[in-house]
Amino acid sequence: MAAKTLSASIYGNPILKKPEPEAPFNAPWEAEAFAMTVKLHEKGCFTWSEWAEKLGAELKAEPDRPYYESWLSALEALVESKGLMSAPERLSRIDAWDRAARATPHGKPILLENG
Repeated sequence: MAAKTLSASIYGNPILKKPEPEAPFNAPWEAEAFAMTVKLHEKGCFTWSEWAEKLGAELKAEPDRPYYESWLSALEALVESKGLMSAPERLSRIDAWDRAARATPHGKPILLENG
């Protein structure tokens, strides 16, 4: 039986479902960090070579850290090194989001003005 026919006969069974492809992101913030990186590159804030070098350094520095935590760390470092945001500005924004998240009822959108 050809692979295509076997696949169709197995997954045609209502009990057996075709496995879903693995999701590229484990959480919404990972997708947002990815999108911010692409947008900043598109605006000319940094080159892909600069990005690859910074991400590679973060991955090498902490190989056991989850991938997108390294991604975010690389993005923060690159944004600061390019003067797009200072460390105090970044920390202030993190604090504002944390306050807003604590002040927001579960299931509601987090808005900075809630903090």
